[in-house]
Amino acid sequence: MKYLVSGVFFLCLLLIVSCDKGADSPRGFSLPHGDADLGKQVFIKYQCSGCHQIDDITQPQEAEFSIRLGGKTTQVKTYAELVTSVINPSHKFARGYPLSKIQQDGTSKMKVFNDVMTITELINLVAFIQPHYELMPYKNTNYQYYTY
Repeated sequence: MKYLVSGVFFLCLLLIVSCDKGADSPRGFSLPHGDADLGKQVFIKYQCSGCHQIDDITQPQEAEFSIRLGGKTTQVKTYAELVTSVINPSHKFARGYPLSKIQQDGTSKMKVFNDVMTITELINLVAFIQPHYELMPYKNTNYQYYTY
């Protein structure tokens, strides 16, 4: 029993220590609140609808593909995830789309706007996109009870 308690304590300590990535930790990351109306203007300015579909904006007929932003989801789309998706589009690819359409040689086909978009525009863009996601409650599986 003594070894079990020591093992559990060591495992918990290891998990706590491994959560902090030192200088690469997201701890303390925060940007100011943005303006969703200005973010919509940013979405239009950078022609995001050329590849992304969102409720408020009509996608042009000549769009190369249509990656849906917003909608119902069972996972929270955090502010940090959305910021990361804009500044580093290759970090994670949208699920449900053929990789050949959205990436080439492991790199996202999305243009990197880091040297074009201001930080204020980024903040406003995320403020526009985030409310389009609707968190749906997780549905538990109904298992049948078996009697013996």
